[in-house]
Amino acid sequence: MTYTTAIFYFFAAILVFAGLRVITARNPVHAALYLVLAFFTAAGLWMLLEAEFLAITLVLVYVGAVMVLFLFVVMMLDINLEKLREGFWDYLPLAGFVAVLLVIEMALILGSRHFGLEVMGAPAPHAADYSNTKELGRVLYTEYVYAFELAAVILLVAIVAAIALTLRRRKDSKYIDPAEQVKVRRNDRLRIVRMEAVKTQATQKPGAGEGGA
Repeated sequence: MTYTTAIFYFFAAILVFAGLRVITARNPVHAALYLVLAFFTAAGLWMLLEAEFLAITLVLVYVGAVMVLFLFVVMMLDINLEKLREGFWDYLPLAGFVAVLLVIEMALILGSRHFGLEVMGAPAPHAADYSNTKELGRVLYTEYVYAFELAAVILLVAIVAAIALTLRRRKDSKYIDPAEQVKVRRNDRLRIVRMEAVKTQATQKPGAGEGGA
């Protein structure tokens, strides 16, 4: 076994373990942290394939942004675990059948017939001045430019739809128009009232100023 193969199996074992803990951990925060571990190990596998740009993108985007957002949401929500796990065993037969079906499909597709070393082989080593980002951009904007533009349009529509859903006016929600806020002047909201100063005479205590006998 070569050095690269040993590293691959090491990262692959950690990735499978982290993936299993994501779906079996009872605490949602622990499940999210195991997902972070899975992303890190997946980035290590990308590094073995000399895909440095994809590896650093996986760490920065998913670990640095998406998973941080997930952790904040999970920790802020008051999740009732008992209610969440109600009916878990009722769906176990169907879930087991789907899981076995997925394993069989992955074994047929990812078997040695299509993805074996004799079919694909190890990637050829690149020169020191080889730019993974430049090569990815060249392929993306030449061979897959139409698919890339189609995906961009779909994401744009999804973003606009998400914003439109959040801007729906409801009767029980307060709505603030920023354009009206910037038009406000001081005289519209503030009124200065001048009042004359009033001096009151201090009440003299009984017996004050009288000489002692």
